[in-house]
Amino acid sequence: MSNVLLLRAASQDSPDRFEDAFRSRGYHPISVPVLETVIVGREELARRLSSGPEMQSLSGVIITSQRAVEAWSEAAQALITANSNTPLKPEYDWRSVPFYAVGEATSVALRNLSEKIPLYTPRDIRGGSETGTAERLAGFILKDFPSDEKSRKFLYLTGDKNRDTLPRILESAGVALDPLQVYATQGSSMFPHDLSLALECVKGKFTTEEGLSWGWIVYFAPSVAEFVTPILRNHFILPAVNSSTEYCAQLSEQHHVKIAAIGPTTESFLRQTLKLLVAVTARNPKADDLADAVVQHDDA
Repeated sequence: MSNVLLLRAASQDSPDRFEDAFRSRGYHPISVPVLETVIVGREELARRLSSGPEMQSLSGVIITSQRAVEAWSEAAQALITANSNTPLKPEYDWRSVPFYAVGEATSVALRNLSEKIPLYTPRDIRGGSETGTAERLAGFILKDFPSDEKSRKFLYLTGDKNRDTLPRILESAGVALDPLQVYATQGSSMFPHDLSLALECVKGKFTTEEGLSWGWIVYFAPSVAEFVTPILRNHFILPAVNSSTEYCAQLSEQHHVKIAAIGPTTESFLRQTLKLLVAVTARNPKADDLADAVVQHDDA
């Protein structure tokens, strides 16, 4: 049984579709998270909260993720601590404007926030299961919010990677957005530790007759490939373009692996930028297509 290292966090759903696809085909899948999300712009968000919606001419707030809710929570708690003896003026009260949420999970997080923190938090929370995508939320806002309002401007909390779907739809309908980045995605600071722990759990298991042939590593995005590859080299012999990986493997106690990519964009980055030899690329970015491609390569 060969190992398959999946460079992604396993889905919270059980079973994870990628792990299940490989496990059902006789492989031993191992998912290791490669990304983490960090809160940014704390001071600016706190300043916005302390100013209140009225002073900023805001009609409401758009929240597209639970991480944005966490950022709001941190800012609100910091303000409460700093101004514990100062009563909140009505014009600074965010309960006067609606908060629009993408998806049920974000909506629930906002409701929990309003129950836990008494100040600077929403009471009018709109959207949920019926607004699970940016496109649906944009359509919901346009139908829900009065078009005859003199000012339709929303504080729009974002991350560092956002599609333009929601801004494009709203702005084309005359709705102004005041975007503020409050979180960012980066390489996980725990990846070296998590990888070592995962490899230790399978040490001495699932190796093939060659002894050093460990299995597969699957890359899912160019954005993390450059971050994880130097760390992976501490444990594996990664096949390089125009090199004899078999010879390298004989000279090292590290394991020889094969590399798979979830799609052509990732494959191109691995080949052209990192100079890695990609054995398999999934025809479609789906779990079964990826697993089938790996099986076909191993059976060839």
